[in-house]
Formats: sequence, structure tokens, C-alpha cells
Amino acid sequence: MSHPWEGALPPFRIWGPVYFVGTNPASSHLIDTGDGLILLDAGYPHSLYLVFEGIRNLGFDPHDIRILLLSHGHYDHLGAARAVAEYTGAKTYLGAPDRDYANGKLDLTWARELGYVYDEAFEPDVLLSDGDHIRLGNIDIECKAAPGHTPGTMAFFFEAAGMRFGMHGGVGVNSMKADFLDRYGLSYDCREAFLSGLERLKAEHVDIQLGNHTGNNDHAARYARLIAGDDRAFVDAEAWPRFLDRCRQHLLDAIEKEK
Repeated sequence: MSHPWEGALPPFRIWGPVYFVGTNPASSHLIDTGDGLILLDAGYPHSLYLVFEGIRNLGFDPHDIRILLLSHGHYDHLGAARAVAEYTGAKTYLGAPDRDYANGKLDLTWARELGYVYDEAFEPDVLLSDGDHIRLGNIDIECKAAPGHTPGTMAFFFEAAGMRFGMHGGVGVNSMKADFLDRYGLSYDCREAFLSGLERLKAEHVDIQLGNHTGNNDHAARYARLIAGDDRAFVDAEAWPRFLDRCRQHLLDAIEKEK
């Protein structure tokens, strides 16, 4: 996106203590734990001002962010992580296999493909593994490994205000296509790992699906319903399995085109 302000979207409360704080296309969410804030994904460096503006417009202070939880190691999600951490003092959390994406040892953040240079490298404070829990205030986030899009992609699940939230941290097939894997000498095993992960995550009950891209959870349509008065616009227990099935088909279609 040549002009970052074109990705500006209104911040709003999704349900309970969970808020959307921008932007399009890479989403960030805020969780008010009662004992500090959790920011879920930082977005692009050039869009961070939109995220902070959204947080302030909702009545929160970015300096109260205690945890920056990153879905995976791609530039559109962790590009602004170093700035967030240094500005707020928040601890950064990332799936362990993506550590060398974040610290710059591996040139796999997708910054090059997006037309940027990744010069915001940082060392994550906490490296996550399958089954880890992140606890702050009254929120307990369960982390589940969901590799494929990147080796360290994580899925997150937590309960708040009577609903169970879930987010798959990375489902794009771009980094599982043959041209990308061959260019960097990466294994095709990521495809099977991704498909297996989708089946495993389908067993999770999710009332409200969060998308780390606005297209992942029908953001525009649900937001339109929300502002029209439907306070349950994002509540949909069928959305999660439907989304995972769609992700599976996207990868299978991409593989078929390569044949």
C-alpha cells in the first residue's frame, strides 16, 4: 500500500474486552485484561500511527500495553514490533521457530516480496511453543502451534465475557507455493504441516473468530451489522470451521495449479 492512511479503519469493540484497532489489510486487536493491555500483532511500521490512534480513540493508552503477541514472523504483522516494544516497554511474544525471522538472521519476513526492507530486527522476549499459556489480568490465552505459513505460526484461544475467541495466525498460501519454497530452498513439508494443523484446530470451539487480515473473518460485513445495531455481529460458532475448510481448499487449489 503506497499510502498507509488508505488502510485506516475505525476502531471498535468486538465483544467484551476485545477491540479491533486497525488496519486494512493487516489487522491488530487489543485485549483489556484489567491489568494492562495485550496487543495482538503490530502491523507495518508505516501504519503503527493508525494503530496507536485507534487505541487512543477507544480511551486506552498505548503505554499500558504489557504484551505484544505476534501471530507469526512476516513483515505485515511484526514490522512495527520493535517500535511498539521500545515505545511502550511491552514484552514481545513469538512462535519459537520464527525467532530468526524477527532477529534478521533469515531473510524470510516477506518484506522483500512486499516491496520493503526489513531493518527493524529485534530479539523476541518470549518464544512460544505448542500448549503454552499467556496470562495477564483476567485473560488466559492458550497458544497452539499452527505451522505452514511460517514454521512458527501460532493459533490463539481465550475466553472473555462469556465467549471463546480464536485466531489462526497465518493461512496465506503465498509462502507455501513452489516458487517461493524453491527460491529459498525450503521444504515442501510445510504443506502437510499446514493441512494437519487445520484438522487439529477444527476441534476447537470458537464463538468469535478474530482475523489477522480483515478478509479472514468477513470484517467489513460484520462491522456494518455491528454499527447497524447488531451487537452479536461477530458471534458465529460456524465461522471457524467454515474458515478452516476454506483455507484447506485454497492450498489444495494452489497445489493443483502447479501440476
